[in-house]
Amino acid sequence: MSSCDLCVVRNRAICSALDPMELAALTAIGRTRQLTAGESIIWEGEDSVLVANVIDGVLKLSTNTEDGREQIVGVVYPSDFIGRPFGGTTGHGVTALTDAKVCVFSRRDFDAFAREHPALEHKLLERTLGELDRTRRWMLLLGRKSAAEKMASFLVEMTERLSGSSCRVERDKPNQRILTLPFSRQQIADVLGLTIETVSRQFTRLKNEGVIDLPSRREVTILDFDTLVAEAG
Repeated sequence: MSSCDLCVVRNRAICSALDPMELAALTAIGRTRQLTAGESIIWEGEDSVLVANVIDGVLKLSTNTEDGREQIVGVVYPSDFIGRPFGGTTGHGVTALTDAKVCVFSRRDFDAFAREHPALEHKLLERTLGELDRTRRWMLLLGRKSAAEKMASFLVEMTERLSGSSCRVERDKPNQRILTLPFSRQQIADVLGLTIETVSRQFTRLKNEGVIDLPSRREVTILDFDTLVAEAG
């Protein structure tokens, strides 16, 4: 049995468009790679030499300003695709926020495979359009939403996109979620375009209102998910 048959994101990743024989051919040109938190796999401004499917963990897309500050411009989750197929240079770096597992392909090998398998190219296009839609929604969040709406939107997205041990639902409390955030408070502030003080105030407000609980710096228990969704607008 190939590694693709055992992959936990098999039915959600771009390779879901392939039949068993095509999967076997894709497996032959790829390899899995383990990343530790803080380890980079793609560097900003370099030639695109690899692409990858995220199997487990959370990674950040970031760029550096002229004065050396880092700006997080995106986050990728299990089943997401990273890298720039069909040539060019990478416009951002990709670094693991948590320990992660990815399925890596040489960009040239992947390009050749995709050209011979239109279903995979179609899936790539779907993913690209989906990412464009998320980017537009994020522009709305950064440009128009209040700090309270930004924080609520952020936690709702984390709930929807984190999986496994990073987001748990209690069987007897279906409206509650337990999140293990891959971000520090400062990183959340950078992602949302807020100050770290504002992020801390919003966490405290949501806790005081009974919407969330904060067992630790990285854990968030969402006590009332419906209220959080309503606040996200």
